[in-house]
Amino acid sequence: MTYLEEYYENYNEEGRLLSRHGQVEYLTTMRYISECLSGIPHPNLLEIGAGTGRYSVTLAKQGYPVTAVELIPHNLELLKAKLDGTEPLTAIQGDALDLSPLPDAAYDLTLLLGPMYHLYQREDKLRALSEAVRVTKPGGYILIAYCMNEATVIQYVFGKNHLRDVMNLGLLTPDWHCVSEPKEIFELIRTEEIAALDAEFPVQRIKLIAADGASNYMRECIDAMDDETFASWLAYHFATCERQDLIGASHHTLDILRKI
Repeated sequence: MTYLEEYYENYNEEGRLLSRHGQVEYLTTMRYISECLSGIPHPNLLEIGAGTGRYSVTLAKQGYPVTAVELIPHNLELLKAKLDGTEPLTAIQGDALDLSPLPDAAYDLTLLLGPMYHLYQREDKLRALSEAVRVTKPGGYILIAYCMNEATVIQYVFGKNHLRDVMNLGLLTPDWHCVSEPKEIFELIRTEEIAALDAEFPVQRIKLIAADGASNYMRECIDAMDDETFASWLAYHFATCERQDLIGASHHTLDILRKI
């Protein structure tokens, strides 16, 4: 079993997105998915790295034809268990680095909301993006999620007092970039690195979004909010999540591209 398989066998990713603070990332992502889909008649959707189906199953239940590709068998089983057979969803096991079973230019919207978290080499990131671009129709959208470097330095390294540990393990560069390997599970990135990846492909960036903004810094506070206060927090978040001066400190970002 790989580090990644072991992690997802034991981690409740579904529960994270269902928690009140986790809903911020989910609701933000769904908001921009809906924005991209507006005006596209009969869109065909692909999710690469669909996990347990939080997005794919929801979109299929809304009536969108969805192809869901997932690497981890455990996650794929959980995804399929949510289906009653009426949803227009095809779930297959597959790897973001090799989508050869899927045709070129077939999808109006391609979601890559998990794989970039776990690709540690630049060439692997480029391969995953290349495959996502290949299967997307010209004019179609590609939405890519990333885990951000500075949020981890602020909250984990300093906030949870792990500075000495990570320094002793060689997990920080002199310019405060976290070093990741498969055993660390998550690859962390900066906004300029995302822009450099995008520049390799025939795509136009539409927006770069702070998917959860400050929400993960305030987990306990947000989870304790009443409905009215949480609605106000969401309104504040949606009003500020496109501000580029705040993007890099978000825990998750959403890069919205359009294939030229």
